[in-house]
Amino acid sequence: MAHRDLIRPFIVTDGRKFRMRDVDPSDTGGLPPEIKARSKALLQEGVERMAALQERLYAQDRWGVLLIFQAMDAAGKDSAIEHVMSGVNPQGCQVHAFKAPSTEELDHDFLWRTSRALPERGRIGIFNRSYYEEVLIVRVHPAILGTQHIPPPLVTKRIWKERLEDIAAHERYLSRNGYVIRKFFLHVSKAEQKRRFLARIDRPEKNWKFQMADVSERQRWKAYLAAYEDAIQRTSTPEAPWIVVPADHKWFTRLVVSNVIVEALEGLNLQFPAIDAARRAELAEARKLLTNE
Repeated sequence: MAHRDLIRPFIVTDGRKFRMRDVDPSDTGGLPPEIKARSKALLQEGVERMAALQERLYAQDRWGVLLIFQAMDAAGKDSAIEHVMSGVNPQGCQVHAFKAPSTEELDHDFLWRTSRALPERGRIGIFNRSYYEEVLIVRVHPAILGTQHIPPPLVTKRIWKERLEDIAAHERYLSRNGYVIRKFFLHVSKAEQKRRFLARIDRPEKNWKFQMADVSERQRWKAYLAAYEDAIQRTSTPEAPWIVVPADHKWFTRLVVSNVIVEALEGLNLQFPAIDAARRAELAEARKLLTNE
């Protein structure tokens, strides 16, 4: 299956008709069973292709690539980033994991801390969580707004709509300045999340990953999905699409993510910088000097 056929069902460029219920977290794209056995090899092919494209991206120094990963707990964000980006030169890739805002960050607008972390041209930037937390966890826990130093008259019932409008405008601005944006929501089912939580409890080497807060947040499952659905509906655009990735099967999640990134890079027609006559003469002289040492 061509990678475009694999990823097309999960790309949302116009969110007006998007409904979370239309995406099955256990979907594997209709791939035959034998593909799972070959998934590591297929992923490796994608990683190698991505590494070659990333080298051209870095050399050309024109485009910046921003990859945003959002998900419910235990959906596999960290492992997807680790496996998919394993072959990319660290010089040309930077990962930022955004936790609760610091005191300094709370004294600025909600886009400030992520804007500081944007990748330079020629590089791939990965946001493990992002400014979308401001319309997800903050929306589900609105008491957090009270810690954000926002003038009270601005905290109205329209704040979530306004923040999503600001995010869409921000992403449009970035795209107009040479950023390629892909946003991944790893959509795991509640049943699979429970299985993964139990595995974290039962396996000593995974105990460190588990927190009691993870269980309490499950009680807000519907509220989180509603917040994600609204965010995807209001911020999906051709220049900054959401990719709603079924996440119950990690091998399939990684294939989709890898193929989306490769396709995005291939669409840039990346080339190594052209060498002019003066540069060719300089290289020829350098070769001569080195040969005659």
